[in-house]
Amino acid sequence: MPETRYTLLPSPIGPLLLAGGDEGLACIGFPSGKGAVTPRSDWQRDDTAFGPARTQLDAYFAGRLTRFDLALAPRGTPFQLAVWQALTEIPPGETISYGELARRIGRPSASRAVGAANGANPLPIVVPCHRVIGAGGALTGFAGGIETKRFLLALERGQGQAQGQAQAQASLF
Repeated sequence: MPETRYTLLPSPIGPLLLAGGDEGLACIGFPSGKGAVTPRSDWQRDDTAFGPARTQLDAYFAGRLTRFDLALAPRGTPFQLAVWQALTEIPPGETISYGELARRIGRPSASRAVGAANGANPLPIVVPCHRVIGAGGALTGFAGGIETKRFLLALERGQGQAQGQAQAQASLF
């Protein structure tokens, strides 16, 4: 089994846990809430790991980066991977409903399954599940909490800090 390394990244929403291995970043964990992730006993702390992810997340929170270009290694079912890939195609600062996301992956009647896959996203922020909202426009469940979701959307809309120009598409494959 490949070694899993992790580090903690200070951020405006609290310390984020970054974890993965040689294949790429596999997990971003929030400091609290249902998205809280703590290192497993077999993970190795390595504060030199994930340099590009740390740099790009810092730039994102400073409002200078709106899309990520990172080696990602999410683990999920083919359906989950399709949902997560579709999330990366939602433009920064924009939102869509779970139903629209289901339509985008060619499964228009699967909005509940899309919601479950969205909630299981192991790479929030980089794979922007915070851009999915309820059909009526309400901010719905988010692993980092609704206030974090609101913060991320405001940041992307340039309401928190000046938004920059650097953009690179994230890809799960």
